[in-house]
Amino acid sequence: MTDVVTEDDGQSVTDHVDRLRGQWARELPDLDTEVMAIFGRAKRLSNLIGPSIEATFAAFGLDRGEFDVIATLRRSGPPYRLTPTELYTSLMLSSGGLTHRLDRLEKAGLIRREKAPRDGRSVHVVLTQEGAARAEQAFRADMANERRFLEPLDAQERQMLAGLLRKLIAGIEAGC
Repeated sequence: MTDVVTEDDGQSVTDHVDRLRGQWARELPDLDTEVMAIFGRAKRLSNLIGPSIEATFAAFGLDRGEFDVIATLRRSGPPYRLTPTELYTSLMLSSGGLTHRLDRLEKAGLIRREKAPRDGRSVHVVLTQEGAARAEQAFRADMANERRFLEPLDAQERQMLAGLLRKLIAGIEAGC
């Protein structure tokens, strides 16, 4: 059924997923719900921290998708320029979804579109100075915000969790 964790003071720790698994164990005792212990918690974690992340970006006049675009350009390094194809591939978006974001960011002065020097039919998306500054400020605030969610874990636990998640994701990306 559930894996009960105990704190250093001997108190057991349960969460929302433990309660759900307990209900399923009662209703369908033959069904193994171990996967809920992992994927249910991943979904719950995303739901719990998502609003705080959105609020952090909103403080900089951005939504998460807009931040993703300017952050991708910023972390690409100088000259902070990518083609729309490079952007939507990196962001795992459709080209139409990216176009809408680029329109809003261009209107806000955070990016500009330039014709490619060698091929006037191609376009590059370039991060403006204001866009670079906004991306960095928002990212610093986001990292500080998200760090507080990790306070229940010590450094060794954070490293172990990150390693296990990396291993799981790499296996899934490789097709198990």
